[in-house]
Amino acid sequence: MHKHGYFHRDMKPENLLCMGPDLVKIADFGLAREIRSRPPYTDYVSTRWYRAPEVLLRSTMYSAPIDIWAVGCIMAELYTFRPLFPGNSEIDEIFKICSVIGTPDKRDWGEGFKLAAAMNFKFPQFSPTPLTTLIPNASPEAIALMTDMLRWNPARRPTAQGSLRYPYFQQHHHQDAGNGTLVQRRDDSHHANGHRGHRSISEPRGK
Repeated sequence: MHKHGYFHRDMKPENLLCMGPDLVKIADFGLAREIRSRPPYTDYVSTRWYRAPEVLLRSTMYSAPIDIWAVGCIMAELYTFRPLFPGNSEIDEIFKICSVIGTPDKRDWGEGFKLAAAMNFKFPQFSPTPLTTLIPNASPEAIALMTDMLRWNPARRPTAQGSLRYPYFQQHHHQDAGNGTLVQRRDDSHHANGHRGHRSISEPRGK
């Protein structure tokens, strides 16, 4: 999708459809925009639980990295069967994000602090909670990928193509378990994530 010049703006589990072994289709392009199109864009896009911080802070200059953030959220949810950042409002969503990945560093994401100041918002102070604690059944390769997808600074998130070069995709392959359920397996045929049950990516979640 990004390779063809579009970003989705509403990535969430119910917009990912399992079509068989090694095939997941992206649905609902109603909010999609061309990457080369000129901002500003609307600040109300994507389902809240998968909404990138820059959008929550009402940036109108975002681009494809908001999809990468959403995929990181979805990936975490596939391991735990629950959303990683289940905020009940935009402000609560930012609090939930801070409680997991820690308060952003102004030196790392100065633009985010400018956006927050424009809203008269002050980031709550949290130390990061290791994803290994929240998602203990994820492999080290999966944790590394999710950690980088869930960076405050959108410029530091990997591109879609860059994500495919992570060790996670070298160590794992995906097989279809039937009925649209995507199952992750290691090369030694054991489950990478230790799940005893399966769930379809396209099962409705979020708000």
